[in-house]
Amino acid sequence: MGAGVVQRKGGNRRRRSRGHSAAMSEINVTPFVDVMLVLLIIFMVAAPLLTVGVPVELPKTAAEALPTEQEEPLTVTLTVDGLIMLQTTETPEDQLVPKLRAIAAERENDKIFLRADGAIQYERVIQVMGALNAAGFRNIGLVTDTGGPTLDGQDG
Repeated sequence: MGAGVVQRKGGNRRRRSRGHSAAMSEINVTPFVDVMLVLLIIFMVAAPLLTVGVPVELPKTAAEALPTEQEEPLTVTLTVDGLIMLQTTETPEDQLVPKLRAIAAERENDKIFLRADGAIQYERVIQVMGALNAAGFRNIGLVTDTGGPTLDGQDG
């Protein structure tokens, strides 16, 4: 009445001879997936760090974005603290024009972008624009954020 254990003799056992192993017909994709997930995480963390710029609160306008060009754009930023940043490097006010003249001598075009925090006085922005013009940059683009008022009674 008890349960017995049944053992098979030589049934489903595979015999392996020495030096010969059976060919594996499966590909283990687990290491591949692990590597892809690690790379995805690395790129997700690194992507926000690749954006170049100084954090400023740009004013919003209804203007369209300018088309991109072949040469890297030159950017001057005015922060809310009153600092002048040439690309991402802080530049003293008295050294701005000499540095820009040296850069203008090496560039093909005279286009420069001016980013100014919305809290900065208009007079200060115009003073820096005058310095850019004195340094040889005649094509000055003011950088803004989209989504501002269109002044037609509707918000953009």
